[in-house]
Amino acid sequence: MIDRTLASGSVTKVQLDLLNERLKWLREQYIVTPPQTMIPRLLTELREVQVVARDRQPATTQARLSEMTAMLATLIGDSLMKLGEIPEAHAWYGTARAAADDSGNRLLRSRVRAQAAMLPYYYGPIEAAVDLAKEASELSAGRAPTITAAFAAVAEARAQARIGTTTAALHALHKAQDLFSRTVPGGQDDYDAFGFPERRLLLYMSGVFTNLGQHAKARAAQQRALELYGDNPCIDPALLRIEEAICFAQGHSLDEACQLAISAYLSVPAGHRTRILDVRARDVIVAIPARLRAARPARELNEVLALPPAQM
Repeated sequence: MIDRTLASGSVTKVQLDLLNERLKWLREQYIVTPPQTMIPRLLTELREVQVVARDRQPATTQARLSEMTAMLATLIGDSLMKLGEIPEAHAWYGTARAAADDSGNRLLRSRVRAQAAMLPYYYGPIEAAVDLAKEASELSAGRAPTITAAFAAVAEARAQARIGTTTAALHALHKAQDLFSRTVPGGQDDYDAFGFPERRLLLYMSGVFTNLGQHAKARAAQQRALELYGDNPCIDPALLRIEEAICFAQGHSLDEACQLAISAYLSVPAGHRTRILDVRARDVIVAIPARLRAARPARELNEVLALPPAQM
C-alpha cells in the first residue's frame, strides 16, 4: 500500500516534459522581452506548476517541480529587480531559494543565490551581495568545473571589488576565469536566461575592473563583450557602455563620461529602459568629482534621467 502511494501521482512524464518545454521557451524569451511583459507570462506558468505540485507526487517528480518553481521565481525576481521593485524582488528571490533548496539540486541552489546577489549589488547593501555570492560559490564547490561555479565566483569578484577588497576580488576573478576555461564546450548557452556565455563573464569582469579603477582592463573587457553581444536588444550592452562612462568619469573626462552615459541610456528601447539602468547611469554622476557635478555635462545627464519615458 505504501509503495503504491509513493509511486502514485497526478502528473505524467509527458506532462512534465511539456511543462519543461514551456519553461525552456520562457527562458529564451526572457533574454529579449521587456520585464513588464515577461512577468505575467512567468506568473501564468508558475500557477500551472503549482497546480500540479499541490498533489502528492513521487519524490523525483516533486524535485523537478521544485526546480521549475525555483527557475520561474528567479526570473520573476530578476524582472522585478530590473524594474526597481525591491521588496517584491527580494520576496521572489526568497521563494526561488526555498524552492531550489527543496529540489536538492546543489547547482540550482548555487545559481539562484548568484542571481539573487544582483539585487543588493545594484541597490544595496553591497555586503549582502558578497555574502550571497560566497554562499553560491560554496554550494558549487567540489565538483567538476561548471558555468554555475564560474558565475558564482565572478559574482563574488564583482561584489568584492565594489566594496574595495582588491585581493579577494582578484582571487575570485581568477577562480572564475579558470573554472570557465575548463567547462565543457557548448555548455555556455547564448540563448537561455540560465546560460552563462563568455559575453556575460566579460560583463562581470568589466564590473570588477571598473570598480577597482583598472580602466585599461575594464575597457578591454567592455569592447570584447560588446563585440560578442552584437545587436542583441537586452540591456547588457547599455550596462557595459555605462561602465565605460564610469571609467571616463573616474579619469575626470567629464564630457565623454556624460555623453556616453546619455547615449547608452537612450539607445535602449523604452520597454527595457528600466530602473536598473537609471540607477547605474546615476553611478556615473557619483563617479564624477564633487566639484564638477554642477557642470553642464552632468546637469544634462541628470536632466535626461529625470525625463518621463514618454518624452525620451
